[in-house]
Amino acid sequence: MRKTIFYSIAFTLFIFPFFFLVYKSFFGVWAWGSSNQGKPSVRAWKLLLNEGEFLDSIGVSIGIAIVVLALNLLIGITAGKVFSFSSFRGKSVIEALMLLPLFIPVLVIAIGLQIMFIRYGLSDHWLGVVLVHLVPTIPYSIKMFKTGYERIGSKFIEQSTILGGNSIQRMYHIELPLLLPSIRSVLFLTIVISLSQYVLTGIIGGGNVVTLAMVYYPFTDTADEAVMAAFSIVFAMIPIILYIILEGCLKFMLPYQHLRGRKKQ
Repeated sequence: MRKTIFYSIAFTLFIFPFFFLVYKSFFGVWAWGSSNQGKPSVRAWKLLLNEGEFLDSIGVSIGIAIVVLALNLLIGITAGKVFSFSSFRGKSVIEALMLLPLFIPVLVIAIGLQIMFIRYGLSDHWLGVVLVHLVPTIPYSIKMFKTGYERIGSKFIEQSTILGGNSIQRMYHIELPLLLPSIRSVLFLTIVISLSQYVLTGIIGGGNVVTLAMVYYPFTDTADEAVMAAFSIVFAMIPIILYIILEGCLKFMLPYQHLRGRKKQ
């Protein structure tokens, strides 16, 4: 019964809207009395592919998202471990300050950072866009890895230390495999947030760094709903494809993943 309810909700909220967008991208919106009813067309996809910066923006967006993800994993794992296993004065205050970027308006953050980035030559550069994308993603990563380390506990880490394992062995054989649920969450969330940043990219990138969001949002003013549907499909598929690819990389890179697959079988 629960599975039926779950699949029904998933189909209604996720699967049906996706297939509706696919239908809309080929058939558009049929107006009453129109002679084009039921005739599929790839016009919207051709128009999208002929957009000058569309394909280039996909490559730029993916490159920035991967760099942002790598920094999130590095900072999130390090900070999450410290907040989970260390006690120091002002710990709760620092944790609260880490969440402030989620409550401060994005425009305020972007304008404030732009002044600093101009001084250091990071404005109008992809590196500045990468750094500004850390603002809305790092708080989530730290929180997720902190929860992950609290779930693991310190016993496994202490046992490996007693058995003579160094920090690299401990990280690779114990911490990363057990943190896999947190890594998956951070992976998908970071990619989605980075790809969808329009205001931060526009202000810090200054128009020189053109991501998919920069190309996508101006299209929201168009009355051609078939083009919007096609663009939305591309925008939705990129994080899903990246997630599948990176998930496959995790299975090859992290130990013991093949053993889990055999147990499930």
